[in-house]
Amino acid sequence: MNDIAQLARQFQAVVGPEGVVTGDALAERSAHAWHPEPLLAKILVRPNNVQSLADVVRICHANKQPVVTHGGLTGLVRGTESGPADVIISLEKLDAIEAIDPVGRTITVQAGAVLENVQAAVAEHQLQLGLDLGARGSCSIGGNISTNAGGLSVLRHGMTREQVLGLEAVLADGTIVSSMNTLIKNNTGIDLKQLFIGTEGTLGVVTRAVLKLRPATPHSRTLLAACERFDQVSGLLAHLDASLNGSLSAYEVLWNEFYQLNTDPQYEGHVEAPLSRDFPLYVIAEASSASLEALEQQFDKAAEQSMERGLIVDAVLPQSEAERLRIWRLRENVDTQRLHTPGFTYDVSLPIAAMPDYLHAVESRLKERWPELTFYVYGHLADGNLHLFAAPFAIGTQPPAGTDIDAWHRECSDIVYAPLQAIGGSISAEHGIGLSKKRWLSLSRSPQELDLMRRLKATLDPEQLLNRGLIV
Repeated sequence: MNDIAQLARQFQAVVGPEGVVTGDALAERSAHAWHPEPLLAKILVRPNNVQSLADVVRICHANKQPVVTHGGLTGLVRGTESGPADVIISLEKLDAIEAIDPVGRTITVQAGAVLENVQAAVAEHQLQLGLDLGARGSCSIGGNISTNAGGLSVLRHGMTREQVLGLEAVLADGTIVSSMNTLIKNNTGIDLKQLFIGTEGTLGVVTRAVLKLRPATPHSRTLLAACERFDQVSGLLAHLDASLNGSLSAYEVLWNEFYQLNTDPQYEGHVEAPLSRDFPLYVIAEASSASLEALEQQFDKAAEQSMERGLIVDAVLPQSEAERLRIWRLRENVDTQRLHTPGFTYDVSLPIAAMPDYLHAVESRLKERWPELTFYVYGHLADGNLHLFAAPFAIGTQPPAGTDIDAWHRECSDIVYAPLQAIGGSISAEHGIGLSKKRWLSLSRSPQELDLMRRLKATLDPEQLLNRGLIV
């Protein structure tokens, strides 16, 4: 308790009393956006500017105090998990949108800015950020950057990494490294921002960023299509991509079990099925453009050709924004699967051509182990990213008393991840490694790569204070 009080006083001198959270007030906070469990930590600190954040980190460094950074708490790999010995630095007060340059097409934001707020701000200038994901209303830009988030627009605009022009971060000793570049072209030595993109806060705390913007494409045309075979899914992707002159912005695929779940009337929040619930595969394809008339003509022609070529067997073209959003709810409503207890979530990437055999092998092995298993598959197929959810029991059925759920999870993960190595797949497409996937990282990265990661960590954070234990 003396240690907590002493640290709290040092932090309060930097961020003020309102910026330090301890005791009951700390326990009232949740550890994750999806989980109501009380937050475990020694102290939570909420800096309101970059200098105060650097001072807090400097205090932690002087006291050899481990730090866990928090953004929107929407990650899925236990990357923000903390314990009673940790100090949490929350970026929630560093949420300012500092500047928008409509001519240079950039936006400068603090790391705690919520993605949806950034999207709304740039839309007022007829611009858009090439990043979108289901957690847009909660996730923060700093979290997006530190995990190199993917999402729904990767097909057209790439991962978060492709959106970042400049970056500022605080190192483990409190040093501020500011590389707030606003230029698209800048070949002046090592691109230091890459040290902090996708490294999950293990090498530094992202504080501010300059993000690249694009002209707004406010008009969308969407297709929900049903397919009977996987070769139709991949053929439809190739046809639409070739026919839409670069305007295809999303290509999501739902396997039957996931579509069935989200259209089941017995579950709250279900979507009324726009197409029969009996098809093996469903595709949500969307293109966007600045010109509605040209887009509709091009898109509808491509959809008609797809039907004529036998690439789809049934389809719906929404005629209103409400209908479009209803179709997207089929994909974005991932909460329903969490009615299964337990259930194990996965985020993998692999070559598109390898997907049918991979999924068949994984599902077969899982059902050998758990005969009652339900296996949900959906994802951003065009960029090779699939999301898997394995539920050993039906909704409403519980495992036997005394079951070691963690052991089940490891066993399930072995089955899901092991085949990826031989086909050049990745155990994490967009969620990161965190604590959850460290055990299997060697399936996707070589010993030499892992050694270099460790050396980078040892160089920039020799005391192992920042997000200790993540990745390697």
